[in-house]
Amino acid sequence: MLSFVPERCEAQYNKRYIAWASRNLLAADNYKEAIDILNVLLRSDKESYEAYYLRGYAKLGLGDLLGAEQDLTRAIDINPVYTEAFHYRGIVRSELGNYEDAISDLTAAIDLRPDLPNSYYSRGVTHLRNKQFVKSLVDFDMILRFTDKDAQTHINRGVALLNLRDTLGAHGCFDKAIRTNRNYTEGYNQKAMLLMQQGDNQGALENFDMAIKCDSTYLQPLFNRALVYCELERYDEALADFDKVIELDNYVVGAYFDRAIVYSITGDYQKALENYDEVLRHAPDNVKGYYNRAGVYLQLGRFAESLGDYSKAIELYPDFANAYLNRALVKERIHDIAGANHDRAIATRKIEEYEARLDENPEEFSIYADTSSRFNQLVSFESKLAGRKLTDQNEKPITLRPMFRFVLVAEPNPTQRHYYAERLVAFEGEVADTNIVFTNNPTTLVADSMQLLDRGYEKGAYEWLGKFKYGISQLGVRQYTSSVNLFTEAILDNPNNPFLYINRAVARAEMIDFISSINRTDRISIDSDMVLQHNPTHTYSYDEAIADLNSAARLYPELAYIYFNRANLYALAGDMPAAYDDYTRAIELAPELADAYFNRGLVQIYMKDTRKGCIDLSKAGELGIKEAYDVIKRYSTN
Repeated sequence: MLSFVPERCEAQYNKRYIAWASRNLLAADNYKEAIDILNVLLRSDKESYEAYYLRGYAKLGLGDLLGAEQDLTRAIDINPVYTEAFHYRGIVRSELGNYEDAISDLTAAIDLRPDLPNSYYSRGVTHLRNKQFVKSLVDFDMILRFTDKDAQTHINRGVALLNLRDTLGAHGCFDKAIRTNRNYTEGYNQKAMLLMQQGDNQGALENFDMAIKCDSTYLQPLFNRALVYCELERYDEALADFDKVIELDNYVVGAYFDRAIVYSITGDYQKALENYDEVLRHAPDNVKGYYNRAGVYLQLGRFAESLGDYSKAIELYPDFANAYLNRALVKERIHDIAGANHDRAIATRKIEEYEARLDENPEEFSIYADTSSRFNQLVSFESKLAGRKLTDQNEKPITLRPMFRFVLVAEPNPTQRHYYAERLVAFEGEVADTNIVFTNNPTTLVADSMQLLDRGYEKGAYEWLGKFKYGISQLGVRQYTSSVNLFTEAILDNPNNPFLYINRAVARAEMIDFISSINRTDRISIDSDMVLQHNPTHTYSYDEAIADLNSAARLYPELAYIYFNRANLYALAGDMPAAYDDYTRAIELAPELADAYFNRGLVQIYMKDTRKGCIDLSKAGELGIKEAYDVIKRYSTN
C-alpha cells in the first residue's frame, strides 16, 4: 500500500504540470509544442476534458477548425458545463460559417456565466456575420454595460447600424470608437469610408490621414485615400498612395488599373501603358484593360497596337458595341474605310438589339452594349479586381465543372453516358449532326473551323431545328444575343422541347457571366473562398436562365443534367443551399454523374462542411475526375 500512494501522487502531479506547461505554451503562441505535450497527457488520461479543450484551442490557433471543433466537442461531452469550451466551440463554428450552432454554443456559455462579456461579443459578431443586425446590437449593447471602453465594439455597432440604414447612428458609433482609442486605425477608417460614401471628401480625407498615421501599412485607407485625391483632382498625391499600396502588396491589381487611369488623365501615356500591361498580366481576360489600353495606344498614334487591343476586347465580348465604334475610328486612321463602315454597322446592330431587349426587359443591363457607359472609372478597393492574386502560379484554380449543353465539336466522338436518358438519345437522333454533341466539355474546334461551320448553319436557319443548330454555332463564336434570340425563335415553334430551354439557359448564363466579369480577375473558385463580396454598380441575375431550366424540368423531370445545370447557376448566384439540393437531385437520378459529386463537394467546402465535401470529392475521383484528389489534398484534414 505504501508503495502505491507516491506513484498515484506523482501521476496526479504530472497531469497538473502538463496542463500548466501547455497553457504557458499557448500563451506564447507555441501551438504545435502545446499539442505535442497535450497528446502525452491524453494518452494517459482519455477523459481529461481540460486537455481536449486546450488542444482544441491550440488547433484553433493553427487554423485547424475541424480538428478544433472535434476536440472542443469531446471536452463538452465529458464536462457538459464547461463554459470556455462552449465559448471557443462557438467561435470555431462561427468561423466555419455554421452560425446557428455557433449561436447555440455561445448562448450556452452565456447561460453558464452571464457575468462574462466575451461570449456576448462573440455572439454579436456571429449575428453580424449572419446579417442579424438587430440581434447583434443587443449583444454589443450588453458588452457596453460591462465597459464602454472597447473601441471595436463601438465599430461593430456602427457597422450594424449602417446595415440598418441608420447612418447618423453609425457616425456616432465611429466617433465614440475614435474617442475611446485615438490610436486605433479602424475607427478612423470606418468613419472615413462612411464620409466617402456620403460625398464628404474633405472629411473622408482627414480621417484616412489619421488611419494611415496610426498604421501606415494598412492598405484599405491608403487605396481609398487615393480615390479621394482623384475626386479632388490632386493626382500627384493619388499616385503616391497607389505607389505605396503596390509597394506593400504588388498583387493589388486595382491599384495598377486606377494608376493607369490617373496617368492617362495627366497625359503620361507611357506610364499608363505600363500599368495596363500589369493589369493584363495579372488578369489576362479583363475586357476593360484591353479597351482602355487600346485608347491609350490610339492617343499615341500607335494604330496597330490599338487595333489589336480593340479586337481582343471584341474577341472576349463580341457584343461590345463601343469597341466596334472605336475600332472603326482606328480603321479610318489607317484608311481602311470599308472595315470602318463594317464595324460601325455591327455596332449599330448591337445597339439596336440591346435597346430592343431593354424595352422587353428593363432589368437587363449590358454595360458593353450601352454606348453611354464609361470604361475609365476608378475601381474600388472592395472590387474583385482590387484583390490579391489568389493562387500560386503553379497551382490551378479550383472551379465548378461546367454546365451540360449541345456544343460543336471537331469530329464524331462517342460521348460518355453517365446514365441512359431515352428522350435525349431520341433527340440526338433527330438532330442527326456529327458535329453537335451533348456534353459539358469544351469545344474541340479551332476558331477558323468554328467560323466556317457557323456560316454553314446560318444558311439553314429556317425552321426550328435549323435555328437551334445556328444558335449553337452562334454561341460557339460568342454571339450571345444572337444565340439567345435563335433559341427563342426555336422555342416559339417547338415549345415542348426541353433541350431548347437547356441551351438557351446556358447561352444566357454565359452572356451574364461575361457581363458580370468586368471587375473580376477570376471565376468563382474555392481558392478565392468563393465569397461574392464585390459590390458592382449593376446587379446581374441568372433568373432568366434558371427560369429556362425550370421549364425544362417541367417538360423532362427525369433528366439529371437539368438539375446539375440549375445547381451551377444557384452556386454562381450565391444560393448554396439551393445548389446543394439540385446537385443531390441530379445524383439521385444519375448516381454515376461524377461532375455532380465534384461540384457538390465544392459547394459543401464553401459552406464550411469540409468533411462532407471531401467525401463527395472522393466519389468524384473514383468516378474519373482525377483533379478531385488535388482538391482533397488541399482541404482534407488529418
